[in-house]
Amino acid sequence: MTESKRLSNKWLKASVLGCLWASSEIVIGSFLHNLKIPFAGNLLTAIGIILLISVAHIWKEKGLFWRSGVVCALMKSISPSAVIFGPMIAIFFEALLMELSVRIFRKNVFSFLLAGGLAMLWNLFFVLANYIIIYGFNIVELYSNLTVFAQKQLHIAADIYWLPIVVLGVVYFIFGLLCALYAIVIGRKAARQPLAHQSLTIHQVQKIKSGKPDTAFPFSFFWLAINIVLLVIVLALISFVPWPYWTAAGSALLALWIARYRQTLRLLSRPKFWISFVIITMLSAFLLYQLKNSERSLIQGLFIGLEMNFRAVLVIIGFSVIGTELRNPDFKKLFVHSRLWQLPLAMEIAFDTLPMMISSLPSTRELLKKPSLTFRYMLARADFWLEKTELKLNNRQNVIIVCGSERTGKSTFLTKIIHQLKEKNIRPGGFIAPALYENDINIGHDLVDLSKGQRIALSRFQGDAAMPAVGKFFFSEEGIETGKKILALENLTNTDVVVVDEVGPWELQNQGWGHHLTQLVKSYDNPMIWVVRRSIVDKVIENWSLKNPLIIEASSELPDTVTNAIIHYRTKKSVG
Repeated sequence: MTESKRLSNKWLKASVLGCLWASSEIVIGSFLHNLKIPFAGNLLTAIGIILLISVAHIWKEKGLFWRSGVVCALMKSISPSAVIFGPMIAIFFEALLMELSVRIFRKNVFSFLLAGGLAMLWNLFFVLANYIIIYGFNIVELYSNLTVFAQKQLHIAADIYWLPIVVLGVVYFIFGLLCALYAIVIGRKAARQPLAHQSLTIHQVQKIKSGKPDTAFPFSFFWLAINIVLLVIVLALISFVPWPYWTAAGSALLALWIARYRQTLRLLSRPKFWISFVIITMLSAFLLYQLKNSERSLIQGLFIGLEMNFRAVLVIIGFSVIGTELRNPDFKKLFVHSRLWQLPLAMEIAFDTLPMMISSLPSTRELLKKPSLTFRYMLARADFWLEKTELKLNNRQNVIIVCGSERTGKSTFLTKIIHQLKEKNIRPGGFIAPALYENDINIGHDLVDLSKGQRIALSRFQGDAAMPAVGKFFFSEEGIETGKKILALENLTNTDVVVVDEVGPWELQNQGWGHHLTQLVKSYDNPMIWVVRRSIVDKVIENWSLKNPLIIEASSELPDTVTNAIIHYRTKKSVG
């Protein structure tokens, strides 16, 4: 990650926005496709349009759209879908069209609306081009015959060849305009009104998922090149030689692919493919028979339909295996000495961030129930993820983590440490949050300012429904704001160490004082003591990219261990 220190601000933000776009594509896209929802591709394009245009109201850099599109497209390589090559191309060109719109007309309402319309219209163009690539120009003749047949049946004198395409184009463009308009509203609202604190249920507190993409497949640049060459050769044979030759060559190529790429079998086992296979074959035969009215034309139509479908099998499977080889982790090395040398660095950060970003996404159910609030939430998180990528370049090394379970004496342990620090003229700042008990039951926590000695209510077991809640406790807005004020950098100038009691699941979601912790990690040079539940220690270390933190068990270690470590950090800093 040392190379990432050269990463420009544009590519840093592109890695965040592209990762956010890719995570929504992976999570929401899988949901839409699993439910077989029609026009799922258009809905995913709509999400991309809304994300890019709404974030543009916060991040003003030029070139952010196309860079984010490149990052998102390359991140589609870890999508669970077997077909990724086509979507990768579609995503990149959607972002490129949006970039051209805002470059030519600058960032304003008109350019944003045009960008949304063009990105959605590209979907139609891509679908039509995809049909031609998959089935060949026979699909154009099939469409032409279908329009001629429709003219005859409806007794229409005028040529309607282009009419269905034009109507569809207008519908797509208007849908893109509406998505862009929606994004403008969300972007402006988010820029004016930051979201209030979001509650976390007990289930959400316990559920923080993570995972890494699997790269166990034996990738090969040789196979990538061979697959492209063989696919081009067999497609050329279909166009220029008799059917026995291209059938044999195509079948041999399919057998080779199935032997190396197991996922190709999943494509051939999908009912959707075989249904379209039968429909195209029968429609080709029916239309040619209706227009020419001969038995020979019926056989010719059947043969054309079968040829189109055989070509479709080759192209679909071929793009799938090419897409598989493009997942090669070494592929990014090709960019190191090019003008896009920052791309692999941005991809490295994006892939590191992706698992946690996916786990923090609102559920698809929430998106459908409250789309505006969900998109505002995702937009509000953009700066959070930007800060996280910046933290990866920081590697803070002077954080001490005091961990333990509930009722293991963490507050007492901290109190002893603070007393020892004051005896050695080391000025503590920050706060502790001692628990309150009634009849041996934890009813909440207070917050104690270590610099001023002031005490204020932080959380209680019972509270107003309007109060933000984390698990079973309701939090006081006044207590939260007091904690933020205590941790503000300008209020810590006269401190030698900062104590934060505690760092929990809320902070991992950038709630509570999560943002202030990030600022401390980036800018506070003195040691810090963080209290963390043992179950989330690893996640806290990962979230703030802490390097080799000292982890202390409150129930088994002596306070002197922490005090001596702080003295060591201070000595090391003064010598350095």
